[in-house]
Amino acid sequence: MKNLSYLDEYRIEVPTYPLGDETCGAFMIPRKRNGALAVIASSEGGWDHVSVSLATQCPTWEDMCRVKEMFFEDHETVIQFHPKTSKYVNNHPFCLHLWRNQSQEHELPPDYMI
Repeated sequence: MKNLSYLDEYRIEVPTYPLGDETCGAFMIPRKRNGALAVIASSEGGWDHVSVSLATQCPTWEDMCRVKEMFFEDHETVIQFHPKTSKYVNNHPFCLHLWRNQSQEHELPPDYMI
């Protein structure tokens, strides 16, 4: 994950993440349209994790790409998990997550086309 100090202008204080540091914290990132993205970044247990939410709808693909660009390095592979149904957790209906394993890079198969 990038050093998040450059995002200090968007940093907010919430009880679970008082002000954070260069690797974690809570942020309100303005959107080009319709409100702001609520973003929480953490780095623990061998994973970098960023949650992204809006008040009344899920973030768009463009929102998630923008957050990936803001919080992670260009060379880092970041993924969204879809766990087995028995492991689903839905604490916020309009929240999506980005994850990066800190110990190994994951790549798409070489012939995969995006």
